[in-house]
Amino acid sequence: MLCSQGVNLCKVMPSSEYIAGSVSGALGVVVGHPMDTVKVRLQVHTQYNGIFDCVAKTFANEGLHGFLKGMAFPALTSGLSNSAIFGSYCSALDYLTRSRPGDRVKGKDAPAAHVFASGCFSGLVGVVIMAPVDLVKVRLQGQASGERYRGPLHCVSTILREEGPRGLYRGALALALRDVPCYGLYFLPYELVRRALTEPGTQSGTLAVLMAGGSAGVVTWACATPMDVVKARLQLSGAGGRHYRGVAHCILVSAREEGPRVFFRGLLLNSARAFPVNAITFLSYESLARTLRGG
Repeated sequence: MLCSQGVNLCKVMPSSEYIAGSVSGALGVVVGHPMDTVKVRLQVHTQYNGIFDCVAKTFANEGLHGFLKGMAFPALTSGLSNSAIFGSYCSALDYLTRSRPGDRVKGKDAPAAHVFASGCFSGLVGVVIMAPVDLVKVRLQGQASGERYRGPLHCVSTILREEGPRGLYRGALALALRDVPCYGLYFLPYELVRRALTEPGTQSGTLAVLMAGGSAGVVTWACATPMDVVKARLQLSGAGGRHYRGVAHCILVSAREEGPRVFFRGLLLNSARAFPVNAITFLSYESLARTLRGG
């Protein structure tokens, strides 16, 4: 998914980039959403005694459908988010390196600092676009009992009616604190691992892309989980959940009542989910991009 030997995003036409991003993003959502639902419920509810207890209770009370709540909205919007994130990453990297889009494909890898900074910029762009989508996803996933929201559109209309337009950006600060640095960490490990597994002057193979993408996902979520817990709790505070005045208040109250371990709820699931989801996302994006540009 990078402007590099492995994934030459910047040489793909914008329409092709959107198509490749849409398909690869949707594949990642489908693969990871059931585990993401369990992760969200562990983070925001206290009635579960662990992963298996959450899985068992969700299946017993809601069936397989319970694991798919909130999936349609992020799957349908993943094309927009992927093209925005990867496109802004490439633009920022080209600006920082003062290079033409194809330069890095010819063995001229970007410095690690530029990769990290460009990733952070793409994370900021992603937050602006995806904060409402993420909010709707989390609220639908958090419905362990009852049906406050009948679907994504009903959820959006309810939020607008009860909380106003600002309600769609509830938890956006926590999302920014999670995504801005973590997208830097997302692209950097991918580049480093991909380079290590690729012979100089050659195109990265399938195994290199899979390992680099999976490793990037695990590293990113290991760092993102604490703020992910805070984000999820803030997003649910307007839907009948515990009310928090902001990021700092949520951190203090959660730590005081549940201890520091609360910020690592879902870490195991995040890590287990991150490797296959991001490996598939990176590989599908690269494969589609090559096909669409006829290379």
